[in-house]
Amino acid sequence: MKKLLIYIFSIGLLLSSCEDAVDVSNPNNIEVRNFWQNEADAESGVNAIYNMFYKPGTYSRWIWFRFDLASDEGFSSSPWIELADWTRFIYNNYNFWEGNGWTYRDCYEAIFRANQVLHYVPDIEFEDQQKKDRLLGQAYFLRALYYYNLAILWGSENNSLSIVLEPSKPGDSPEGHPVSDVWAQAESDLENAVAILPPQWDDSNVGRATKGAAYALRAKCRMQQHKWDEALQDLEWLVDGEGAQYYDLVANFKDNFTHYNENNVESVFEIQYSDVHKAPAGDGDFDIDPNLGLNRGQFFAPPGIGWTDGEVRPWIVDEFRSELNLDGGYDIRLRESVFYEQMADDFPGNDRIYRFGMEVWNQDNYQGRVFVRKYGTDYYRDFDDYHSPVNVRLIRYADVLLMYAECIANLPAGNLDDAVAMVDRVRARANMPNLEVNYPEATQNNEAFLERLQIERSLELCLEGHRWADLRRWGLMENQDGVNELAQRDPDFNNFVVGRHHCLPIPSSEVNNNENLEQNPNY
Repeated sequence: MKKLLIYIFSIGLLLSSCEDAVDVSNPNNIEVRNFWQNEADAESGVNAIYNMFYKPGTYSRWIWFRFDLASDEGFSSSPWIELADWTRFIYNNYNFWEGNGWTYRDCYEAIFRANQVLHYVPDIEFEDQQKKDRLLGQAYFLRALYYYNLAILWGSENNSLSIVLEPSKPGDSPEGHPVSDVWAQAESDLENAVAILPPQWDDSNVGRATKGAAYALRAKCRMQQHKWDEALQDLEWLVDGEGAQYYDLVANFKDNFTHYNENNVESVFEIQYSDVHKAPAGDGDFDIDPNLGLNRGQFFAPPGIGWTDGEVRPWIVDEFRSELNLDGGYDIRLRESVFYEQMADDFPGNDRIYRFGMEVWNQDNYQGRVFVRKYGTDYYRDFDDYHSPVNVRLIRYADVLLMYAECIANLPAGNLDDAVAMVDRVRARANMPNLEVNYPEATQNNEAFLERLQIERSLELCLEGHRWADLRRWGLMENQDGVNELAQRDPDFNNFVVGRHHCLPIPSSEVNNNENLEQNPNY
């Protein structure tokens, strides 16, 4: 269901004009002084936060370069050298728009929109208090989501990130904060969201944040801080508690990455995309007829199909092919996650990477290369054309189960058998044997289990935007031994400097224009 999309149009709005000697208002402009009057205004304000999902700086396009391609799962061979350099840890221009500034700006723009809702909506009278609460709950959730992104990408021990909780005004110079303060703010917002969001929405509101989404996101925040016990309590609501009735794994792994069977039982939080707005719908921040499609597929598609700005490191294919399923074949997740040269041999009937527009794989520019299949549209047309209707399952229940397992294994009193059972549940959906069959040591001690879990998360969740957060949480970028391990899988990590590249540089324009912000360490 994508009815939510009919409401999602950018409201830019909401900055009042300066008070001049003559107060003249354009009746065609929407300003603070004549907005935020009624329930409809409140609903539009919340929908304006969701609208940020369709901006190129966030989940529509550029954020995936940071979450997927900068990790050891992917890289960029783009002829646009500066774009590719930003996945190689070569940052010559901290203001580089597509690699850094756009996503940073859009995260704060989303926070600005949420701040307006949380500032103005409490004073609006509603006939139904529950409706009002749910609007506020969504604003809390979405603000926390963007603070999560800021913490994952730019967070450091320096006073580098602003925490803004009121509608911004021109000339503001908010104080910088260390990442610990950003995590605390996200947790606080999610505590409010958990308290007032519903466990489910009706069909006309599918896609909005739920109580389960707030619990899962708060668990992610807490896990990044190694608050394993508190994170486990959040996840228990979805796995063993009241929320368990709403979630499960879908039978077909592929159903998580096509525009069929969307908003299914595995989806904990899902971004709604659509191809109803085709050219000349624009991708600009203030286009009147915005593109509501997912751009990602166009940028990551193989040569001749898209721009091929993103590729996959071959070690992922090797890991998938190192183990057979219960029927003696290869893990079905391999076929649905990537395109690679041996695909036709491993999975008969897959000798063409897309249904239309490509010949067999033996072309020179394909040999030995691996390309992203998740969130592509090869199953029904050859070109994404910036208008992919495939929803992004930002938090899947499989992710929740694997997080649950990780929390258990990190607790001294945790039952390792319970953690193993969560991983086995995810593997069983792909017809893979239990861990004890091929990895018995991982079922016998916590250290071996957690090491194996690093691979299990990639096999299930590769190229879905989780890996960079995982690497930070596991501490693999905090010492040279960990970086050397990553470099064996991804040569880009040979450029990685410990104590510097675990976070992005704050755009220079932000630091230069705000004396209360510090640049991140060693930049």
